[in-house]
Amino acid sequence: MDVNEIIDKYYPLDNELKNIYMVHACKVAEFALELAKKHPELNMDLQFIEEAAMLHDLGIFLTDAPGIHCYGKAQYLCHGVLGAELLRSLGYESHARVCERHTGTGLSKEQVLANGWGMPAKDYFPETLEEQLICFADKFFSKTKYLNSARTFEQVVESMSRISEESVKKVKEWAVLFM
Repeated sequence: MDVNEIIDKYYPLDNELKNIYMVHACKVAEFALELAKKHPELNMDLQFIEEAAMLHDLGIFLTDAPGIHCYGKAQYLCHGVLGAELLRSLGYESHARVCERHTGTGLSKEQVLANGWGMPAKDYFPETLEEQLICFADKFFSKTKYLNSARTFEQVVESMSRISEESVKKVKEWAVLFM
């Protein structure tokens, strides 16, 4: 897999959106790899982690998020499912699963139905260690305020507390596992 070729296919222009995408993806990939290397006993696939972390937000350009120079039609929350569709069309199922499962600490079918997010109604929870690690690493870097720096773990917990107590519990479990 040539990650840069895939990114260039969907982000062909060197513009502010591509810059935001690349800075965010690189920081998530670097942090995920750093954490994975601290835990060789978990036998995680480092090459897959790097590739999937670089591609986890592939679908953002299809969403309506002008604050990060995205002028698509879909709700921003759908970017994971949209990125997964792009990667599946290229034959990368495992990478697609990371895309669709990295939002928050995962999304339940009930949440999808209750909120009308415009995505297929099913559970989107990270399952494999690699999926969980990338989801966890992503929480430390935003595409806006924290583009060039990492959030503290306390800031991550505070952010997850605005979603749900289950999200706080999950991110704390991941901290014990990965940090």
